[in-house]
Amino acid sequence: MMSTPSQYITSADALRGLCEQLRDSPRLALDTEFVGEDSFVPKLELIQVATEQAAAIIDFPAVLSDGGLDEFWELVCDEGVQKVVHAGRQDLDLFAVHAGQIPKPFFDTQIAAAMVGFGPQVAYANLVQRVHGRRLDKAHTFTNWSARPLSQDQLAYALEDVTFLLAIHDHLHSKLSKLGRLPWVHEEFARLEGAVGEARREPHERFQRIRGWDQLKPKSAAVLRDLAAWREGEAKRRNVPRSRVVRDEVLLQLARHPPRQQDDLRKVRGLHSSEIDRNGESIFATIQAALLLPPSAWPVLSKERKPEPEFNGVVELLQAIVKARAQEEEIAPTMLTTTADLQELVDAKSDRGSLDLPVLKGWRRVLVGDLLLGAIDGKLAFTVDPTTRMIRWSPSEPTTDR
Repeated sequence: MMSTPSQYITSADALRGLCEQLRDSPRLALDTEFVGEDSFVPKLELIQVATEQAAAIIDFPAVLSDGGLDEFWELVCDEGVQKVVHAGRQDLDLFAVHAGQIPKPFFDTQIAAAMVGFGPQVAYANLVQRVHGRRLDKAHTFTNWSARPLSQDQLAYALEDVTFLLAIHDHLHSKLSKLGRLPWVHEEFARLEGAVGEARREPHERFQRIRGWDQLKPKSAAVLRDLAAWREGEAKRRNVPRSRVVRDEVLLQLARHPPRQQDDLRKVRGLHSSEIDRNGESIFATIQAALLLPPSAWPVLSKERKPEPEFNGVVELLQAIVKARAQEEEIAPTMLTTTADLQELVDAKSDRGSLDLPVLKGWRRVLVGDLLLGAIDGKLAFTVDPTTRMIRWSPSEPTTDR
């Protein structure tokens, strides 16, 4: 853990001095504080950064108004410098917005921790306590980071989010290396990078984040998709949260029961009259255009059906296998697969091994994917160890007709 006194950076000159201190470091611990309640893109307020020798908090609005952060972004995006974050998806997204690219390479300690026995989505404070035995003060969890001036207690709280990151990185990297899992974790970092980039590139995929979308009929899903894409553009244009334009549940209602004429929008509960006055024509036009699309342009939905009798309990068996393998390997089960993917694996009538599922790719396939395929195809026999209560498996003996 680094003990160098911290700096609070509020000017471009001070930032240039900080960049000189950071320049020769092979890695940077990074975190952000932001406010996201009133804007489309969360408002970046603080950037915390630490090396083995230095630590600082950058007051983003203050430095931005004093000349910008170009030199800092150049340093952060240097591919010769390792960036260390914890649960960094939103941090990476904000860096991509302001720096123009996702900083690479990066190491996410939450992802890494899940691969060496710390459990899924472990909180930073929990990780610090388990690795360092230090309990962090979380009194300022709900601080309004846009308020100024910030107190010394608030700044100290913010700085703790990077103070321990490099030592945790050392600890996790060592464990991953000993287990031979560094290639695995880099696969996961690549998936995270793709998820951050994809979310920014594909407004027409945004509808899939709306709870209940997959319960719609395909034609209605097309309406929801196009309404969600329209809302994405409108919220971005006005720089307001998506819910400030139209809430998710209202979009679902419009998709399920599309209005026959524009005036019918005023009968939709939750659709504010001010939004109808502003955008009623655009909303109605978007709905009508989606309704005219051919079936080939509708979203593809998995067909909901009752499990066939021969498949009853199979998903539950596969879940038990996943949990057993996860326990054996000291890895979070949620890192391996999802219930939805197991159901798709079971539902497939043929050529299961070529399905486009994460559990059938890379390290997951080696760890558990092939085992699941063998279980479904009847090539394995399962027992419960009477002593450990763990599931065991072995090649099944071929059956013969009598």
